[in-house]
Amino acid sequence: MYIGVIGGQICSEEEERMAYELGGLLAKKGAVIVCGGLGGVMEAACRGAREEGGVTIGVLPGPFRGDANPYVDYVIATDMGQARNAIIVRTADAVVAVGGEYGTLSEIAMALKMGKKVVALSSWEISSKGTSDDKIIRAESPAAAVETVMGTGR
Repeated sequence: MYIGVIGGQICSEEEERMAYELGGLLAKKGAVIVCGGLGGVMEAACRGAREEGGVTIGVLPGPFRGDANPYVDYVIATDMGQARNAIIVRTADAVVAVGGEYGTLSEIAMALKMGKKVVALSSWEISSKGTSDDKIIRAESPAAAVETVMGTGR
């Protein structure tokens, strides 16, 4: 499975820790990590995956492959800015959001529109007309997020 790990380039220490653990656990399950290829959550997830022998793909917003974090195995330099978020989400079979800002929110919305499973680790909560959107599955830990996206959990 290709799992999108999305989140901010700037993140808290806790978000970085969760992303690192998530990447490692996904790699142990044989998942390929697909992310934005830059720093923060993306780099932490790639580092965790790489340390467990996993494969990582980074879809960059700019034109230069050299901008990728050092843990990306396969770099795709799109020169598309935030529009590259659609490529990340379309490539992934499911998405895990760790923290994040508006770029992450756009990826969550696209994933939901495309019918992808979306799991949130300390990330966005969305409601419509005062009712929480239950399509975003809340996970309390990286391990729970992995169980969910790999098909063994809710």
